[in-house]
Amino acid sequence: MNTVRFPYGRSFIEHTFDEGCELCVLRGKINEYVPDADESALVEAALARPVGSERLSVLAKGKKKITVIASDHTRPVPSRILMPALLREIRLGSPDAEITILIATGCHRETTLSELEAKFGSDIVRNERIIVHDCDDAEHLRCIGKLPSGGACVLNSVALDADLLVSEGFIEPHFFAGYSGGRKSVLPGVASRETVLANHCSEFIAHPNARTGCLEGNPIHEDMLWAAKEARLAFILNVVLNEDKKIIFAAAGDVSSAHGAGVEFLSSLCRVSTVPADVVVTTNGGYPLDQNVYQSVKGMTAGEAAVKKGGVIIMCSESGDGIGGEHFYRQLADEADVSRTMTEFLKRQRGETVPDQWQTQIMLRVLMHATVIYISSVDDETVRQMHMIPAHSIGEALDIAKKLLGQEKLSVNAIPDGVSVIVK
Repeated sequence: MNTVRFPYGRSFIEHTFDEGCELCVLRGKINEYVPDADESALVEAALARPVGSERLSVLAKGKKKITVIASDHTRPVPSRILMPALLREIRLGSPDAEITILIATGCHRETTLSELEAKFGSDIVRNERIIVHDCDDAEHLRCIGKLPSGGACVLNSVALDADLLVSEGFIEPHFFAGYSGGRKSVLPGVASRETVLANHCSEFIAHPNARTGCLEGNPIHEDMLWAAKEARLAFILNVVLNEDKKIIFAAAGDVSSAHGAGVEFLSSLCRVSTVPADVVVTTNGGYPLDQNVYQSVKGMTAGEAAVKKGGVIIMCSESGDGIGGEHFYRQLADEADVSRTMTEFLKRQRGETVPDQWQTQIMLRVLMHATVIYISSVDDETVRQMHMIPAHSIGEALDIAKKLLGQEKLSVNAIPDGVSVIVK
């Protein structure tokens, strides 16, 4: 009963908590849900019965230039299933269309050839036209107006020049956009760095509605939805995944309606309630989401919601790809006082956002609420420079927590997948 498995990289960390520990394991019901069909059948059924839209094959008729936005290497989207289904449906309506797969990297690094092959399979990589978005490549970016936030909306011209714009994606709780998926494939997916910075400004990140599971009144979401509609994103295929990264639900169709159907399904399974504990042990859901420290801030926010003020968050994230951003690292490591950095960020206007500021701002918020102990493959000194305490096992981390809190018996909230739950 007291043994819990936590996803870590491509494997797990297993820990048996002491009998005297007041343990509460926080899991959504997502793994309890059993779909009525296999993964491919769920996707095909969604494409056959789109929400708020005609079938993709109908939309594709007469279209010559079609772009499909696909997620990058940092997302566990099962593109080996989604992309072939999308391509078949498009070619059913327009057999001779020129199709481009546009990789939505946002401001992430370029997706490598080996990562593309792992994501799509060698056949698609070899036979389809694939372009990896570069947020700094001004030659292939174009402004289409101003976002509701006032920032310029600059997007990849491969998306804008398409006769038909389509996207794939997956829906999960998101720590400031409310939920991932849908409109996010456009902004930040194929937007310029300038546009992402405007959308991710400190004012919006600090907004009380820019939180996990919240779309209504969320200024970040409103910007993203506006960009997707102005870019004429006509059709999406989004899925919901369980903790094993298997498809349990699929929705296709209109960017708002289909995304809304996925959000409604997911929210019924992922909301959990708890009493804040002395310690929270959480994760970023394993690979590919725990590739670096930068992405792992998402899982930390689940810990933030479930831990007492002044408590301890134990974050288990392999981080085999390192920190994930030099700006992110320097913003944390170059100032000993986290409150000073936060004050500096909050003074910045919407047009003054700097790269990675949003991620650092959220991590600073977490650090100002609780101590973070970080279990990873990152070297100890780097972890310390980022205002966290390194540990190499959950047992070691709990011993550190006991000393920090000055108590032998702890209340512990265990969150095996910190990016798949909404903690209330």
